[in-house]
Order: sequence, then C-alpha cells, then structure tokens
Amino acid sequence: MYISSRKRGVCLSSPSCFLQKTSPFRIVVSHIQISVRQALCFPQEEVPLLLDLEVGNLSDPALLDDVFDKFVNSVNIFKDREVLRHDYLPGRLPHREEQIRQLGEKVAPLLKGARSSNIFIYGQTGTGKTAVVKYVLNRLEFKAKEFGAPIKLCYLNCRLAGSEYRAFASMCQSLGVQIPFTGLSIGEVSDRFKTSLDLSAIVFMVVLDEADALIRARGDGLLYELTRINEVLQRSKVALIGISNDLRLKDFLGPRVLSSLSEEEMVFRPYDAGELRNILAERAKTAFVDGALSEAALGLCAALAAAEHGDARRALDLLRVAGEVAQRNGAGAVTEEHVRDAEKHIEHNRVVEALNNLTLHSKLVTLSLYHLERASSRGAITGEIFDVYTELSGELGIPPLTQRRLGTLTSELDAMGLVNAKVVSMGRYGRTKKIRLEVARSLIHDVFNTDGRLERLVDYKPQCLLKNVDKKS
Repeated sequence: MYISSRKRGVCLSSPSCFLQKTSPFRIVVSHIQISVRQALCFPQEEVPLLLDLEVGNLSDPALLDDVFDKFVNSVNIFKDREVLRHDYLPGRLPHREEQIRQLGEKVAPLLKGARSSNIFIYGQTGTGKTAVVKYVLNRLEFKAKEFGAPIKLCYLNCRLAGSEYRAFASMCQSLGVQIPFTGLSIGEVSDRFKTSLDLSAIVFMVVLDEADALIRARGDGLLYELTRINEVLQRSKVALIGISNDLRLKDFLGPRVLSSLSEEEMVFRPYDAGELRNILAERAKTAFVDGALSEAALGLCAALAAAEHGDARRALDLLRVAGEVAQRNGAGAVTEEHVRDAEKHIEHNRVVEALNNLTLHSKLVTLSLYHLERASSRGAITGEIFDVYTELSGELGIPPLTQRRLGTLTSELDAMGLVNAKVVSMGRYGRTKKIRLEVARSLIHDVFNTDGRLERLVDYKPQCLLKNVDKKS
C-alpha cells in the first residue's frame, strides 16, 4: 500500500482491492471517518485512490484524560520497573555463582587467542541460562579489551531469526558486512560470512539462544556449517555456545553434526522457592520505593513461580504486573490480592504467547485437536489427530511428519500445558492415550485466526471427519 503526503488526502494503491466505480460513500472505522471521493480499482492493476481523512470527535474525550491524569497524579510505588523485566541484566546473579565460574573457565582460552570447546547449556525456561551467558561474555569482552585479545562476540536468538539466512545475515552484520533482507542464496551469505571472518583474524564466539527452536523448524544445517567452519578458516577461529530449553536437542541432530560438535554440556536446575524469594527481594530493592511491597506478596510470587518448575521469569513478571495492578488501583503497597489478580492476567497472555511461538507443525497438531474437539468432546487418540493433521498439511502444501514424530510433538504440547494426554484403559481392547485441549477453543480460534498461514484452516471442515460422520449415520 502506497501512502502519499498530500494535504488532507491519502493516496492508496493495492492490487488486492476490487472496488467497482461507485458514487461517494462513507466508511467509519473506530473514530476516524474516511470519505471516499473516488473508488477506482481494477484487478491486476494498481490505480491510486484519493481518500480524504476527516478525524471525527471522540465520543468522550474526557475518558482518556481521566485515565492519564489519574496515572500521572497517583502515588508512584515504582522506582525503576525495568529492573523487573526478565531481559534486565543485574550486576549480580544470585544462586548461579557456580555456573558462572564453570562457564568462565570454559571460555577463558579465548583470551589467549585459542578456540574453546563448543558449549551447550540446557535447562527449562527461567533458570538463568541466557542471563549467565550474557553476564560471562560481557565480562569476557571487557577483559579482552584489557588484554588486547582479538575476540568478537555475537548473540543470536534463533527463535527470532527463524531461518539460516537471517542467522548468517546477523553474524555478517556483527562483522560489519551488510546483507540484504532477501535475494541471496544461503550459500552466498555463508560464503560472505566466512570470507569476512577470515579477513578479520579474530576468535569469533557465537551464541545460539533457543537453538532448539531453529533446529526443529529448519533442521541442523546452521549447526553443521558452524561446527565445520574451522576446517576452511586460515586466520580466524569460531567457537559456539548453544542454549536450549529441550534436553533432547541431540535427538534432532544428524550424525554429521554430532560427529563434529565436540561439545561440553551444562545443565541448569530450576530455582526453588527460597532462591526465587532471594532473587525477587534483591530486584525489589531497586524496583520499588520503600514500603511499597509486602512480605506476603513477595513470598506468594516466589511460591507460585516455584510451583511451575522454578521459573524466575514468571516470578519477575508476576511481581511487576502485581505492582502495576496495585498502582492502577491507587494502592500504596503491593498485596497478595494484587498478585492473584496479576496471575490471572499473565495466564491469559502466556497461553497466547505459547500458541504464537509454536512451530508450524505443532500449530497444525493443536489445530487438528481443535477440529476434533469441535466435532466431538470425547477426547482424541493419536491416529485420529494424525488423519486430520495430514489433511491440514496437504491444504498448506507441506509434507506431514510421521505419526511417531507427531506423538513426540503431542508430548511436548502436554509438557507445555496446552493439551492433556492421559493413558486410559479400554477394557479388553487394551490401553490408549486420550488427548484433550487444556485451553479454550475460542482462544485457539482467535490466536490462529491472526496467523496468515493458518487463518483459512481455522474454520475449515476436514473431509476425514465428515467421512467418519457419514459412516456413523
């Protein structure tokens, strides 16, 4: 869509617009009135439309003024709420001193121009993996400048990168090489990275955070390239740190990668309630004004997060949102009630985020179960899910995974709390696994309806289910 800067006018062109020539009419979207003077748009052509925008009056302008005035004039219980963000890196990481020391020992050879072992760090979400890696590498970079060691660090979130192309493009950019967003082959981008890297004569440390997300979605091609790259470099060296939430990451790697990985492993255990309380108490000193946080609220945040595999991110989010709830209510201190309210709010947002971050095949498995439960609420077995999943994959034009692999995806969804997989007895027919959704179908409908690839499949009626209905009738 093209937008011009004409006075009181907007020029739009869109090949997907199929309006016929018509008399002037009026469209009201929210509180903006758009007067269409001309509507000329034909298939396969891009004909500009001139739209006059007239901003209508808000129904009650004082409504938002009251909200904003109330916030500005309220008692501020926060000193610095950013301290409670999980991406904030504090000056000290309580209860991770041993992991910091171990990782420091493993990467220390870089300070003498040597290549360290590849390192893979495993642990559930919120166990401090990313924070520890960033903490150690920040200090390593500082010491490298002090000693004049030629070290270059590159942090890459694989879930955000989403593809090998973007991963290599990000590594190129860290070396000062600009890569177009699209248009080159992966091989070309990889070659530019290798050439620039070798000319730099450095030890290059790349961190692949959430490596399991990229490997599941795109395979192990990036890891293969990075583990073999030292064979072709003459003046530079590459070392790798992988961070994964999945202890079974190696199950997704091919034998070629496993043979060249030569990694050391670290596993981060979850925090317990006492450790989470200490972490929150230390952050709260900087985050809240004195007396703005009750001990009971602090303890409840720690206990709720500890009950869910000791997730420090969840504990921090709970405390921050509880503070925001308290401030909106005009309270002078955060109480247990505010924590309970925050938990309800976060739970909804967390499920939405989890659904959005699933791989395409996991989304298709979830959507298959959605269709099965819409047709019958008795719960589904793996074979039924596989039939619907295969049909949906065909509609998208992608090859389906095997039924065995689908069973693994179902177990992962169960571990995330999105589905419930329970083994039940079928009498003389033996035992089978019944699988049900653990989240509301309306929420799945709303989330997947905003996914450009899946939206047309949300209201789709799988033919395999219609055939089963016909057989029963």
